[in-house]
Amino acid sequence: MEDLTDRAPQVLLIVAVLAGAWLLWAMVRYVRADRGTRISMRQAVRVRWGWVRLARMAGLTVTDKTPGLLAQITAQKDGPAPAPRVLTPKIKVKPDRFGVIVRARTLPRVGLEEYQKAARFLADAWRCTRVSVLPDGPGRVVIRGVRSDPLTTPTEHRPTGRPPEDVARWELGVDEYAAPVCVSLANVPGVTVAGTPGAGKTSAVNKFVCDLAPSAAVQIVGFDGKVSRASEGDYADLVKRMFAFCGDDLDEANALFKRLVALRRRRSSVIRDVLGVKNMWHVGPSPEWPFTVVLVDEAHTFFREYKGSDAETKRLAALTVENARLVEDLVKKGRSVGILTILISQKTTGDAIPTFVRDVCPVGLSFAQKTVEAAVAALGDDIRNWPDASPVTLQDPAYVGVAVMAMQGRPGFTRIRTPYVSDADAARIAEATSHLTADPALCLDALLDTTGRTNPGDDDGPEGSAVSLAKP
Repeated sequence: MEDLTDRAPQVLLIVAVLAGAWLLWAMVRYVRADRGTRISMRQAVRVRWGWVRLARMAGLTVTDKTPGLLAQITAQKDGPAPAPRVLTPKIKVKPDRFGVIVRARTLPRVGLEEYQKAARFLADAWRCTRVSVLPDGPGRVVIRGVRSDPLTTPTEHRPTGRPPEDVARWELGVDEYAAPVCVSLANVPGVTVAGTPGAGKTSAVNKFVCDLAPSAAVQIVGFDGKVSRASEGDYADLVKRMFAFCGDDLDEANALFKRLVALRRRRSSVIRDVLGVKNMWHVGPSPEWPFTVVLVDEAHTFFREYKGSDAETKRLAALTVENARLVEDLVKKGRSVGILTILISQKTTGDAIPTFVRDVCPVGLSFAQKTVEAAVAALGDDIRNWPDASPVTLQDPAYVGVAVMAMQGRPGFTRIRTPYVSDADAARIAEATSHLTADPALCLDALLDTTGRTNPGDDDGPEGSAVSLAKP
């Protein structure tokens, strides 16, 4: 006992030093945080301190009538029975700029459903705009409370210029609870992007291109149906990273579509011999066999139906019909050989993008739309059952850059705030990565030469020979 008394000052000193270090670390973290995070840090303190009382009022506690081990040991034989214990779930709270993330334990009769029923009470108590509750593994839930709406908070993205770890991963932005939203494009044949002019379609695609540009295992070809030359349109800053580009000229577009189909045919004919697999995604893309992204902006330009009896109108009508057939080939047969087609249009109704092409694309995004019919064309008929998530509700200027899509593993539809990429950053990335641009057809020729194999010869056919796709 005397030894413990002698050591007490030393123990108190150690405790004081540790407490002071923790307080100093917390103060530095608070000072260095931005304004939104500081508010959330104070909110997190209130959540921790008030949790026991709030949990009892919200019905998130359990009364355990079985006495604990200590109560059983100290209980007297003829004395009163120990009072029942009220069990409160343990929580961990983490703040960020939008609000707090609370990870909580479940208890018997207090599971995921009970937390979800109490979400609206938690939102009021924590002064949050909305609160979501999702499973976080066996016996755990994650409660997300956002104080400010991430959908109306514009965000910017500055590309790092470093190659992505996974070229098939599309980081779209954050959802309405500020959780990151990512889509895997591996084994995806096509993507549709719809929305009114100025709603954010091109900005989302620009981020996608800027993130993939530093990888030599990705090659991009662009079509822009609202300009004649790249310098006139939205891709003027990114064209240096594209191995080919075409404007609104239907003859040039048709020729380039044919060459892409020829590339697809060649890849299909040699993939088993060269890569040893039937599906490129089993081994992944490489500089020798790059993931080829076909961007078709203002896609309706290349598929519109021309009506008229004069020779020129008939010729244009024949071109657009053939364009639809060629793009159908890319979408339906390009997945396994590493070709992804992204179709971008103001609306993806059947008169803008043929349904036999649109309905094969498993991933669909829609920015703001004016009509329910346009929303249904972009996202499917199920969007009628989720009116709160409909892109028709995104016409307010505060929602520029917000898209809606159906996410695998989530019920209904998810609203996503996509970040803005400045033209200067896009130009910087394109300039820095322009040396990585290569024609996939030439890459395939080089790969066949190094493996000592020759092309089977079925690349010459109705679509024409596999000539170079390089920009003139």
